[in-house]
Amino acid sequence: MHTFLERFGPEDRVLLVGDVRQHEAVDAGRPYRQLQEAGIQTARLDGIVRQKDQELKAVVEQLSRGEVQRAVEQLDRQGRVHEIGPRNERLEAIANEYVKDPHSTLVVSPDNQSRQELNGAIHRAMQSEGHVDRQEHRTPVLVPRNEITGTDRQWAERYEVGDVVRYSHGSKTLGIHAGDYARVEHVDARENRLTVGTDKGTRVTYDPRRLQGVTLYRETERAFSAGDRVQMTAPDRERGVANRELGTIERIRQNGRMEVRWDSGRTSSFEPSDRTHLDYGYAMTSHSSQGQTTGRVLVHVETDRASEKLVNQRLAYVAVSRGQHDARIYTDDKVKLGRALNREVSHRSALEHKSGSSSSRQRISQDSRGTSVGHAVAISR
Repeated sequence: MHTFLERFGPEDRVLLVGDVRQHEAVDAGRPYRQLQEAGIQTARLDGIVRQKDQELKAVVEQLSRGEVQRAVEQLDRQGRVHEIGPRNERLEAIANEYVKDPHSTLVVSPDNQSRQELNGAIHRAMQSEGHVDRQEHRTPVLVPRNEITGTDRQWAERYEVGDVVRYSHGSKTLGIHAGDYARVEHVDARENRLTVGTDKGTRVTYDPRRLQGVTLYRETERAFSAGDRVQMTAPDRERGVANRELGTIERIRQNGRMEVRWDSGRTSSFEPSDRTHLDYGYAMTSHSSQGQTTGRVLVHVETDRASEKLVNQRLAYVAVSRGQHDARIYTDDKVKLGRALNREVSHRSALEHKSGSSSSRQRISQDSRGTSVGHAVAISR
């Protein structure tokens, strides 16, 4: 954010649009909130226009004010909270509800494991109901190792042999270009050295602290069928497809070539030999669902496995507010649900860790007056 704002000229202007009650960045830092605390000119939009159902709109307004416990109780009174104890039965119930109206439904789950299980259950339910082809084609895909943080990527011991590495930034010294891929061949944790084999057939050994903009993936397979909903899991500049863009598989040829029509109207094709960043698009994590709008949303919250980092006020606000006409929560325990979703969790900045929030805000405010930050305007929803 600092680098971005430093590039402003005296006549430049930018609008930063967001919501401090929604999810923060996955990595450390919260510049959007800090800029507002430091006094950046801010316009606040209080009117909610997404929700067309008035009862649901009232719930979303409560969530936007942090009244999570009351909002959950209100959803329950509206018949929108469903308690199903056994995990398999709960996931199956969500899948069966999804297929009743697949064209205007999104499923949101807090963690990647449950998201993958839900996607598989919905895929099978869609086949059973005839919404997608029963013939499947197993396609190699790259799945992000989301548990690996930016700090982790600096240490060789966090890598595993077989991991696929994508480089957003190149290195002339190592002969790596932006957009290149490589596979981890050897890990030397003691010396903090990685050896990778690039797609160009070369072997490179380096200290991972020397490279920035690295993303780690595991290679696996997905059983796709014509008619399946899919989403991109990484930006694809060559095809002009954004990260988390949703689409539908229109056709899979005998040789495995897949043709996808994106919700934007564009079409793309994927060859079996491509490094494909595709996954099912039925269920998304709460982080990935930000920015999505759908007719109804089905939210999965398992309180027995609820991690504070994943199940909290931000999940409740983001997930429930995706639906225009309906939002339903499927949980293992209604009693624990409100308490789990009512937890507040926020990043602390490095400045706050070092010297306390009040002095941090003072220094940020002084810094902002000496740069072009004053030309920016934040719009908080």
